[in-house]
Amino acid sequence: MSKNIKITGKVGVIIGILFISLLPVKLLSQYPNWTVYNTTNSGLPSDWILAITIDELGNKWIGTRGGLAEFDGTNWTVYNTSNSGLPDNWVYAIAIDASGNKWIGTYGGLAEFDGTNWTVYNTSNSGLPDNWVYAIAIDELGNKWIGTYGGLAEFDGTNWTVYNTSNSGLPDNYVLAIAIDASGNKWIGTYGGLAEFDGTNWTVYDTSNSGLPDNRIWTIAIDASGNKWIGTGGGLAMFDGTNWTVYNTSNSGLPSDYVNAIVIDDMGNKWIGTCGGLAEFDGTNWTVYNTSNSGLPDNYVSAIAIDASGNKWIGTESDGLAVYSGGTGIEEENDEKVEIGTMKVYPNPFTGITRIRYGVPEDVDVNISVYNLLGQKVATLVNGNKKAGYYTAIWDGSKLSTGIYFIKLKAGNFKQTEKITLMK
Repeated sequence: MSKNIKITGKVGVIIGILFISLLPVKLLSQYPNWTVYNTTNSGLPSDWILAITIDELGNKWIGTRGGLAEFDGTNWTVYNTSNSGLPDNWVYAIAIDASGNKWIGTYGGLAEFDGTNWTVYNTSNSGLPDNWVYAIAIDELGNKWIGTYGGLAEFDGTNWTVYNTSNSGLPDNYVLAIAIDASGNKWIGTYGGLAEFDGTNWTVYDTSNSGLPDNRIWTIAIDASGNKWIGTGGGLAMFDGTNWTVYNTSNSGLPSDYVNAIVIDDMGNKWIGTCGGLAEFDGTNWTVYNTSNSGLPDNYVSAIAIDASGNKWIGTESDGLAVYSGGTGIEEENDEKVEIGTMKVYPNPFTGITRIRYGVPEDVDVNISVYNLLGQKVATLVNGNKKAGYYTAIWDGSKLSTGIYFIKLKAGNFKQTEKITLMK
């Protein structure tokens, strides 16, 4: 086997990198919490978004059909086959290891990028079983688990181990999703069902032996309780290790049974990307965002990531990248007059939901966040630019403990804090 291809930085990174600085583009004022980036208003190389990952510095790494984009909030840097070591411009998966290296799955193999140098692994120079890399996960030991069209590969930095239908319990060689639970078990989504692998034993779940609604597994997320949330071609399934709960268009607020992406925010809410829009599920209530009621530019949601401020970065199939800064509250323009530059909270005390009414005198960046008595942030309700006017943010604190909380408003140089009491 030949050595891995390694391309040093000056050849592919410094000379040809597309580096663009553009101001963020806000959507129309009726959707003040939404910002959309596309090929006409940003450095995004393609409007077809396949993957989104956020690094420790808050930079967004966006996989598209036109290459890989890095966005630091102001500047765009684009990597493609012409100016870097990226082996193919279709970027399906991105994972970041403990050293900050990016592992990038493409249609032409796997690339490792350390910020300067590129290392490419493919079927001709490594143990990678297929060059179409669709999923990547990294375990606590730093081993990379790579889903391909030809099976599952484990790479420890030196050795490759390949699992397929011929030598393991993998139900199908087309591996679409990988998640790793707190015990280190790998949950592997394939085109033929879901597999759990504990390092020795395989357990397979499919439509014939479990509550799985469809054998095509597109995405997997694991919540703080260890429940698995599984997106399929036939709806969303939740598996607690014993019981299955299935959500679909006929029994829930899910807007489409074709589930492409799932992420879970700090409050435990599930954000679900489908072919019919974006859904937020808090365990009881569903909120659906689509092209007719929000700033979402396309109803086909292909990828989702959540940054440290609670903003949702939403990739669509053909209309670019959307950022939703609504946090855990739903915000709307409101005619109720409060003094400009102040906020009013009512009801207070409250039993579950309270409203924060505020007015801003001019276009300004506004942040409204909720903190507990320990000074820990428990929710971000508003985080974005607001035009002059009156607004209402709604906070649902029903999942939190009874007690005192503080709502802090920052609008430009103005700051205000209100103490509120949650009662149950």
